[in-house]
Amino acid sequence: MSTVLLIVHLFVTLALIGVVLIQRSEGGGLGIGTSQGMGSFMSGRGTANLLTRATAVLATIFMLLSLTLALLNRGSSAHQSILDTTAPASSTPPAGSLPLPPAKPAVPTN
Repeated sequence: MSTVLLIVHLFVTLALIGVVLIQRSEGGGLGIGTSQGMGSFMSGRGTANLLTRATAVLATIFMLLSLTLALLNRGSSAHQSILDTTAPASSTPPAGSLPLPPAKPAVPTN
């Protein structure tokens, strides 16, 4: 069920992004939602109302799906931290490291 909700969430997210990009901002935006390029399909005001409502509906669905997915998956993962784990003790040097040369005994000087 979680997978199905995640896929629906993905589609709602993409639709929300598309609807927001289509809207005309004060600076012009993409301007796709104007009646200039759409012929007599809808007036500029009708398109703005439709896109505003679609944005509100998609945003509500997005939030509800986000909360539902968070509640469904809240106890599914074990709480682990990389700081809690200890490094495994090994007697072999890590791969790619060069072995150190043997230490030379100190020779007394007179």
